[in-house]
Amino acid sequence: MTDLFAQPDDATPLDAEEREGLLQTWITTRADLNEAEQANIDAAVAWVARRRKADLLTDGFVFELHRRMFGDVWAWAGSTRRTGKNIGIDPRQIHVQLGGLLRDCRFWIDNGSFSPDVIALRLHHGLVAIHPFPNGNGRHARLLADLLITELGGQPFSWGGGTLRDVGSLRGEYVAALREADNHDFAHLLAFARS
Repeated sequence: MTDLFAQPDDATPLDAEEREGLLQTWITTRADLNEAEQANIDAAVAWVARRRKADLLTDGFVFELHRRMFGDVWAWAGSTRRTGKNIGIDPRQIHVQLGGLLRDCRFWIDNGSFSPDVIALRLHHGLVAIHPFPNGNGRHARLLADLLITELGGQPFSWGGGTLRDVGSLRGEYVAALREADNHDFAHLLAFARS
């Protein structure tokens, strides 16, 4: 049996209170957790496909999407994290910084500041950097970027063509690309997202 809460070193650790938010008692291994979360994410993708067109670039949609992605598994899904993590800003600044990111993204779209791919990836990177939720931030940010690029007339990203949830070279490449984007260099992230 694998440790239910074992995560890659670069993943966001859950504190004891957040771990208590696990809703499904049948989940006892990491494989169980991955399966439950993926089923919840699949349901969220189906919800997105059925929804009427809505503004993706609102706090409400950002939080509702996370709740839809993880709400069957975690009690805190769709709620702002309250604790500091190994990544992300001070939790008290989440709503301020998220609002700024969403306004910036609307400005980039309205003014053609960047290509649609780069706009979607800047949104993705900004969400990961803010890290609004206790966990699931990367998966949430990738789905939101895919929704935005589709709305802008492009195709969803491939994100390296594999799963990023486990330790491996693909996840390492993704994290390295995010770190380069921290320095405003999005070339590697764009190449990764479209590979």
